[in-house]
Amino acid sequence: MRALKIAGSALAAVIVVAVLLAIVGIPSGFLTSAIQARLERDTGYRLTIAGATRIGMWPSFNVTLHDITLQDLKGGDDAGRLTVGRVRADMTLASLWSGHPEVTDLVIAHPVLHVPLLRERANPLNPSQRQPAPSSETEAAPAIPRVTVTDGAVEFFHLRDRVNNRIDGINAQAVIGADRSIGITGSARAGGQPLKFELNAISPARLTERQNVPLELRLDAPGVLQAPLSAKAELRLNGSVVMINGVSGTLGGGAFNGWASADLSSKPLVKLDLDFQRLDLAVSRASAASTAQGPQQPWSNASIELGGLNYVDAQARISAAELNIGEAQFAPAAIDGMLANGVLKARFSNLGAYGGQASGDLTVDASGPGPIYTLRGDLAGVRALPLLRSAAGFDRLDGRLQAKLALRSAGNSQRAILSELDGTVFALFQDGAIHGLNVAQMIRALTSGTLSGWQAGKEQTTDLTQLGASFRVEKGRATTGDLNLVGPLVRMTGAGTVDLPAQTLAFRVEPKLVMTTEGQGRASDPVGLGIPVVIDGPWAEPRIYPDIAGVLDNPDAAYAKLKEMGKGLFGAGGGGAGGLGGLGGLLNGGQDGGKLGETLGNLLQQGLGRSRDIAAPASAAPAPLPDDATPPRQPDSQPMNDVLRQLFNR
Repeated sequence: MRALKIAGSALAAVIVVAVLLAIVGIPSGFLTSAIQARLERDTGYRLTIAGATRIGMWPSFNVTLHDITLQDLKGGDDAGRLTVGRVRADMTLASLWSGHPEVTDLVIAHPVLHVPLLRERANPLNPSQRQPAPSSETEAAPAIPRVTVTDGAVEFFHLRDRVNNRIDGINAQAVIGADRSIGITGSARAGGQPLKFELNAISPARLTERQNVPLELRLDAPGVLQAPLSAKAELRLNGSVVMINGVSGTLGGGAFNGWASADLSSKPLVKLDLDFQRLDLAVSRASAASTAQGPQQPWSNASIELGGLNYVDAQARISAAELNIGEAQFAPAAIDGMLANGVLKARFSNLGAYGGQASGDLTVDASGPGPIYTLRGDLAGVRALPLLRSAAGFDRLDGRLQAKLALRSAGNSQRAILSELDGTVFALFQDGAIHGLNVAQMIRALTSGTLSGWQAGKEQTTDLTQLGASFRVEKGRATTGDLNLVGPLVRMTGAGTVDLPAQTLAFRVEPKLVMTTEGQGRASDPVGLGIPVVIDGPWAEPRIYPDIAGVLDNPDAAYAKLKEMGKGLFGAGGGGAGGLGGLGGLLNGGQDGGKLGETLGNLLQQGLGRSRDIAAPASAAPAPLPDDATPPRQPDSQPMNDVLRQLFNR
């Protein structure tokens, strides 16, 4: 009986220990050296297990390893490596006893793949000269039914350039079915933008080179694409070259097709040719805010990161029946691009832009400390209103635009690029209008005060037959001396500057009115007011006021202009009615010239009065006169009244 009690107690103790070991785990550091030796021999990578290695029995047999580092034996600090916080592999006991362990579930927690970036390409290995893989390498690899990755990341780094970019927040799960179907779903964050992906493929029975693997991809990246992407293709491995053939799919509501390849033997070389029915590309929030919220908003100082162009080479052709980049719209579009050694060259020809065409080339050189941009382009028949609205939030000018641009700049933000802009621009607007401004009514309104901003209401317009100017751009300031506007009843010449970084205008123009219904086709020149007009301030709300100083510099010429204007209004004798009939409604809707004469008189008299105020400030006391001196006659409006009586027979 006593022996039975001892045996029962011993059995109970073994059961208790077995239960504890199943729950707590069995320390198994002795397995580390065997795993490391086997992996280095088979792959050429060194495995370092800095944490604990344990074997568990509950809820199934499992092996857990902590703080793992897998690194290329041939590389140093610049070599790629994989660090993993924890790996757990669940296996069946039956497979262990048979000598062929089968992993049923693999969980990889906190993995970080460190990928070195290369600025130069090494001589790639010719895939056709590769030796066929040994038969042992072509044997079917053991399948793992489920692989889960939690909180992973991919880090791209270049020590000399101090570059460190990450794709983080990677959570994914891969499920492999009995029919060798593979389904991968997951999410991540790239550049602060979320993305979701889903990949389905059929794994071949034996993985060999030059074997097509059909796959399907679904990608949702709202920070880059404005709609989800779905695609089908065939994947083929040819040495270090990954070929993706027979690409077809949909992006938003439009289909696309093409092909792509990537040579990963050294610095990646990507080649692709894709054709889209409709391609919608998102822009950064900072860029969108600068235009979508109106021109009152300053240009963004947010950094534009282009350093990544140094670490990949590419040859691409992108074509689309409709291409939308933020607010910009192009239809159709065909762009050929080449990227090598950090220099991107893109060429576009017959690019459909806002009802017209655009051709030219754009070069972005990111190989130096700061990016440099060069743009040469021609625009023909482009609608100016949507183009200016999308580019700068300016919606006051419309017409068919012909333009030639040769521009160069540098900088890593919108404001920096505009502040360093140099080059030349020639622009010609035809058959359009200036919205919010009626030149004739502007002349009348200027006699009562300074205009602040464009005149309210869409009904206020100045039709233009042609508006042309050539600009010299230096440090973001576009200067012209040959502004010329021709309209049905208006002409205007002038000069000035557009400050692009500050979003301001500074122009001095001379408007002229055509006083007869014969319009611009009459033999004589149109009649001008003789008073220059200044337009300056923010281009959304500029100030518009008469340049009285320009009149006072030569008052005789101003009087001559008034006489000339009277002839234009009423004929050589001053009383013709044809001119007034053509202009009466344009200026003030009246049927006589009295209101116009009063307006012009007020304008010049204000100027003369303003000059007296400037010459003799109110605080200055007049000098005493001698007793026998005759007081000089005070200047009054008599000369002006004489001129007006001559003009209007009054």
